[in-house]
Amino acid sequence: MDVDTRLLRYFAAVAEEGTLTRAAERLFVSQPALTKQIKQLETLLGMRLFTRSRAGMTLTEPGRALAERVPALLADWERVLHEARSAASREARVLRVGFVASAANEATQDIIAAFARRRPGWRADMRQAAWSNPSAGLADGEVDVALLRLPFPGQEKLRVEVLFTEARWVVLPSSHRLAAREVIAFRELWDEPFVAAPAESGRWRDYWLATDERDGHPVRVGAVTDQPDDWLSAIANGYGVALAPESSARFYARPGVVYRPVTGVAPTQVGVAWAPADDANPIVQDFVRCCLDLSIHHQM
Repeated sequence: MDVDTRLLRYFAAVAEEGTLTRAAERLFVSQPALTKQIKQLETLLGMRLFTRSRAGMTLTEPGRALAERVPALLADWERVLHEARSAASREARVLRVGFVASAANEATQDIIAAFARRRPGWRADMRQAAWSNPSAGLADGEVDVALLRLPFPGQEKLRVEVLFTEARWVVLPSSHRLAAREVIAFRELWDEPFVAAPAESGRWRDYWLATDERDGHPVRVGAVTDQPDDWLSAIANGYGVALAPESSARFYARPGVVYRPVTGVAPTQVGVAWAPADDANPIVQDFVRCCLDLSIHHQM
């Protein structure tokens, strides 16, 4: 019998968290999608794994037996997969670098050039991820290292070095009533609809909606997008406003939108991240060193 490891990861999360709600938040998936996956696993195995109640999800006897073994099984598989992918990268002399949006801003090209000088014959393969994947594939082992906006889901399980900090600004339709302002207080935007990242991005979405900086005021979501072009189009078309790094005014300027400084929200950071398993990987560490060496010259 073949079982998708994703189903086992979902099962393990529900078993550990005890509720579908907390497990869905941890996995960055919707609760209905998680429920469907658990039912699929139960059907595939031909056994009931949980007893469902208002209090949460309680493991059955077969469920407890499976829960005792699955974490170690998944850990072994992830270790084997990581070793295989690392071997493939070494053979091809390619470092897979994930990134979201503008990566490390203007420093990105200098980082890549410095890595090429440090590791002649190696190539940094830049792989842009959608906002629904805020770790840019690093959490799933799809890349070796990543340039990311902090904070991001799963950050506590990875190594992260901060490269620089920059303010969060607000992006508005050019026809918006506040577009002519030089500076806007975030409180003035609380009742505005916001263009948001997909729900499965979890806390990363919440951070860019500044849910913790609204004094409990509810968020209005006017549109959901997963790519910069769609995001800009939604704002220009008047579906909502959005928070963005200050550098977005340079990287994502376009007719129909304006960028303005906003007060009342904390700044954002850009970091370089890698898996703990690569602490002794000389290629990954060379890339990290290039990032750290150059970041001081590109402070925002």
